[in-house]
Amino acid sequence: MAPDRDTAVFNAAFQALPAAFCERVPDCALILGSGWGEALAPESILARVPYADIPGLGASTVSGHSGELLLCTLAGRRVVAFCGRRHGYEGHGWTPVVLPVELIRRLGCQTLLITNAAGGITPTLRPGSILALTDHINLSGLSPLTGPVVPGWGPRFPDQTAVYTPLLRNRLHAAAAEIGLDLTDGVYIFSPGPAYETPAEIRAFAALGADVVGMSTVPEAMVAHAAGIGVAAVSCVTNMAAGTGGRSLSHAEVMAEMQRVQPQLARLIREFVRR
Repeated sequence: MAPDRDTAVFNAAFQALPAAFCERVPDCALILGSGWGEALAPESILARVPYADIPGLGASTVSGHSGELLLCTLAGRRVVAFCGRRHGYEGHGWTPVVLPVELIRRLGCQTLLITNAAGGITPTLRPGSILALTDHINLSGLSPLTGPVVPGWGPRFPDQTAVYTPLLRNRLHAAAAEIGLDLTDGVYIFSPGPAYETPAEIRAFAALGADVVGMSTVPEAMVAHAAGIGVAAVSCVTNMAAGTGGRSLSHAEVMAEMQRVQPQLARLIREFVRR
């Protein structure tokens, strides 16, 4: 994926936000992956804008990603919520993938929760298992930080010792305990997609220490961490990865499982934001 970041596009995207977004620094930002947007239950919506109306972002092309940016209140907090994400495999470069993080940075928000649906690799995981990410593996050869240094994105060579902020992960665990949710920790491996992985790849990923696999999250987390934003990330296992579950994989299965566990996800988001 060639570097394509354009500060002029970032400027235009920020200027396209309704004025309400800039009235006060948000307490928390959310990037909600497949099926997670439906788990957001805000108390009030202060402003909303379709992705198609944000230069450089564009309408989502994937089922389960509504493609709408909300400014809302949740658990008494002011929240910016990206309902759905763009992916590198959609073929439009890095700009739409990481533009949400740049908007969050420009709004001054210092806390980001990223969510995704993932395939389970570790045998103890089952559909419906929920993990707080402790780390990731990126073997794709792709990095959203390739190219000229973007002002505000930190140094040329950012440290990645703790991409996922331990304090925020602790708050995720406290939130899960409060609502009686079993939340475990795990490592996410980034696959660029859009094809699912082969059984041989999954065996290799397991040997490397990955617990779940997915096609998102890592680019946004890398940029947010480099820019000094605290990052927490949660995966919901929607299916067992290729070769481990005994059946073929489909996006329909992913969405059906997300629908089943939606009430739990809604409570987790709310309690995390409250904290």
